[in-house]
Amino acid sequence: MLAHQIAMENPAMVLAEGISAQDFYELASEYGVSGVPDTVINGKGRVVGAVPEKQMLSQLMKQFNK
Repeated sequence: MLAHQIAMENPAMVLAEGISAQDFYELASEYGVSGVPDTVINGKGRVVGAVPEKQMLSQLMKQFNK
C-alpha cells in the first residue's frame, strides 16, 4: 500500500503495481517472494514486510541514485 501511495504522489517518477502471490505463483516464485508485502524496486532493490515510510523512501532513493 505504501508503494502505491508514493506512486500517487510522484506519478512522473514512481510506478507501482500490485499482484497477488497466490494468483501469480510463477511470478512470485521468479522474484523469490518470502513475505507479504514484498516490494521489488526496479528488479534489484527489495523491501519485505510492512515498513515505515522513511525506510521505504530510503530504499527507493538508493535505486534512483544508482
